Amino acid sequence: MTRYIGRRILAAIPVLLLASVLVFVLVRQFGADPARTRCQQSRDLKCLARTRVQLGLDRPLPVQYVDFMGDFVQGDWGTSERTDQSVAESIGIALGETAQLAFWGVAFSSVVAISVGVYSANKAYSPGDYFFTGLAFAGIAMPTFWFGLICINYLTFHLKELLNTNEVIFFSIPNATGHGAINGFRELALPVLVLSVQLVAGWSRYQRSSMLDELDSDYIRTARSKGLTRRRVVWKHGLRNSLGALVTVIAIDAGALFGGLIVTERVFSRPGMGTLFLNALGNGDSAVLIPWMIVTGVFIIIFNLFADILYGVLDPRVRVA
Repeated sequence: MTRYIGRRILAAIPVLLLASVLVFVLVRQFGADPARTRCQQSRDLKCLARTRVQLGLDRPLPVQYVDFMGDFVQGDWGTSERTDQSVAESIGIALGETAQLAFWGVAFSSVVAISVGVYSANKAYSPGDYFFTGLAFAGIAMPTFWFGLICINYLTFHLKELLNTNEVIFFSIPNATGHGAINGFRELALPVLVLSVQLVAGWSRYQRSSMLDELDSDYIRTARSKGLTRRRVVWKHGLRNSLGALVTVIAIDAGALFGGLIVTERVFSRPGMGTLFLNALGNGDSAVLIPWMIVTGVFIIIFNLFADILYGVLDPRVRVA
């Protein structure tokens, strides 16, 4: 197992390096001019020339990349070209907001999706299976921004009126005045619900399909012929072997979530990675864009690595191969 993990880590390193090179070159070559952004779009040639020297833009692109990565790995990510704020601090704050939402969304969605998928496979083509299938298709087709606004309308304002109270039950925007677990739950309940709808819809279909394949396997029929109950066979034997495909999908999606939930964060006014990216993109702030893309790439690679390792734990045949 140790050798298997080591091989996966070694394979991830060149992928990360290649991704950082592509990000740096593309943003430098095709993004906004950092010197012009610093000079507030001025046409003053002296300001532009002086700023280019200060930012090192007068040097060859490979040299710029090496200098940038040398500072990056030491924690010096520079300052925003628009606000002069520390990029590392801005990304750290935004990442914390997104990580909180992504963690609870993935955790809740995983439990629900696995439960629904196993039930649908075990009761394939029953009324319950058709019911959850219909809900899954509706969840996949439902626009995120629309569902978010519906939740705000009914679970924030209408619920307040229904309960005849002056205080809302679920916050539609972050509440800066409250603290503690209860306040955190009231803040995250609606964004997590909106995020989970599409995640559960997609993941439950993967789990159902994978579980159906396992239930038709020879070892399942052998276990049943030995007198094991169907419930024990499904949950103890079939579930573990069916999780491989879903684990891969969850890991890929979870890694991508750390890049920001642009629509959800916009609807609920959360200052996460998606909001930071949109602001930097709109302002042409390459000093934020490049570290943001590298950090997002790191999370995607880490979660893919985690999926490979967990898949090897669930299925020993992967380690042998």
